[in-house]
Amino acid sequence: MNGFGSVSRSRRSPRSRGRTRSRSGPDRATLGIVGLVCAIAGFFVLGIILGPVAVVCGWLGMGRRWANDNLPALVAFVLGVIVTVMALISLTGGATLGGGL
Repeated sequence: MNGFGSVSRSRRSPRSRGRTRSRSGPDRATLGIVGLVCAIAGFFVLGIILGPVAVVCGWLGMGRRWANDNLPALVAFVLGVIVTVMALISLTGGATLGGGL
């Protein structure tokens, strides 16, 4: 049993294992698919929220760099930007049905 004065193995560094590594293949693929689902759903509901979520998931799914090895992540990033811009335009009133009349 470890007392308060003894040094245990968990006292090294709390961020030394697991948190600082880059995303592996399956993690990045999952982020890309989650971003793609958020981007597609953002066209229909809550685009101002789901658009930026899709952008972040797509960027993390690509490994924080422009890469074509994960196509769903790239598509999620691009669609997320489109959804976000469309949501911002509709919130500012730029897309009215009557043309502003």
